[in-house]
Amino acid sequence: MHGEYKVPGGKLVVVDLEEIDGKIANFQLAGDFFLEPDEALQAINDAVNGLSTSTPATAIGDAVRAALPPEVELLGFTPESVGVAIRRALKHASSFSDYDWTIIDDVAREPIENVALDEVLTHEVAAGRRGPTLRFWRVNKTGLYIGSFQSFRNEVDMRGVEAHDVQVVRRITGGGGMFSEPDKVITYSLYVPGELVQGMSFQDSYEFLDSWVLEGLRELGIDAHYAPLNDITSPQGKIGGAAQKRLGSGAVLHHATMSYDIDAKKML
Repeated sequence: MHGEYKVPGGKLVVVDLEEIDGKIANFQLAGDFFLEPDEALQAINDAVNGLSTSTPATAIGDAVRAALPPEVELLGFTPESVGVAIRRALKHASSFSDYDWTIIDDVAREPIENVALDEVLTHEVAAGRRGPTLRFWRVNKTGLYIGSFQSFRNEVDMRGVEAHDVQVVRRITGGGGMFSEPDKVITYSLYVPGELVQGMSFQDSYEFLDSWVLEGLRELGIDAHYAPLNDITSPQGKIGGAAQKRLGSGAVLHHATMSYDIDAKKML
């Protein structure tokens, strides 16, 4: 079996292995990463051989880390990234190209309906009634979307909301408030199975799920890059921010808003 994982902002991790009696056997790690000293490669291979094929990516990472001497340097990859590549080899994790995607260029909706759709469509993916989906929002009303953990009283000026006729909605993802006016932002939502980000930390999954956007912006001549934890930015400043929710049933909602024309005074 063969698996690959491109570490966000790092190097390519490649694994080859066999499955014998429910155990990983004949494991070999390769890639364009850096590892010092060279002998540590054999220590990684030895740590993985014999593990159960049901071992989670995080536990594989723990086994690799425990087998490495303190002086070892891993550059461009982590023990956990080895686990992700192994899960992909065993067909328990996936990549964008493994799926047939539905792309929705949506009609204009009120903020509250867009937020409701995010929740419903994520549950539909979790239930297996819908495949991976990318939806581009359109809004017909100015909205303020506050994060699931934010305080309405501390974050929102009701005098401004009433003066500018802003619809305030709480979304199911964390993070900060997002101000959105019609025809001034690009907002998109990804509704995906948890296997797509299996074994990744939250930080790695943010960059991974926004990687296609960064490629698209660069093709348009925009020097865009990812800034942890959840920003899309450029030398001129922040372009947008993302937020994420992982359901207990396995599906993931990842959405982001990029502002290209914003009324900062009204937002404040």
